[in-house]
Amino acid sequence: MKRIYVNEQWCLGCHLCEYECAFANSNLKEMYHLKGKSIFPKIHVEDAADGIHYAVNCRHCQEAICVKSCIAGALSRDENGMVVIDQNKCVGCYTCVLVCPFGAVMPAEGGKVAQKCELCTKNACGTPNCVAHCPNNAIVFEDRG
Repeated sequence: MKRIYVNEQWCLGCHLCEYECAFANSNLKEMYHLKGKSIFPKIHVEDAADGIHYAVNCRHCQEAICVKSCIAGALSRDENGMVVIDQNKCVGCYTCVLVCPFGAVMPAEGGKVAQKCELCTKNACGTPNCVAHCPNNAIVFEDRG
């Protein structure tokens, strides 16, 4: 399965991937509509004290503890092996947020349900928007076996 991988040594820490993710999942026609608003991307950049930056997103783990821990059955694996969340089933307990070892599951806008990266499969981008718009190609979408 293709996944998003981050080359930390190339990440500039520009946070553009966060805006591209929020835009891709917003149903807006133009990105400037996000200006001045709080965004809720499904990827986020961590800025380490040593100057290293890295994007954090769902890794669609083989043994996904978030899926095993979801009390409502909102997290599951689709036919392609991707970990997906059914926000209609999510009860907002945030157990998945607490157990994710990578910090890739987070509260959605409004805080009533959880969200995570689903590789832009629900917004018809094809290639995940964060990958397509990373100015330094620090984020890649590939199958590493």
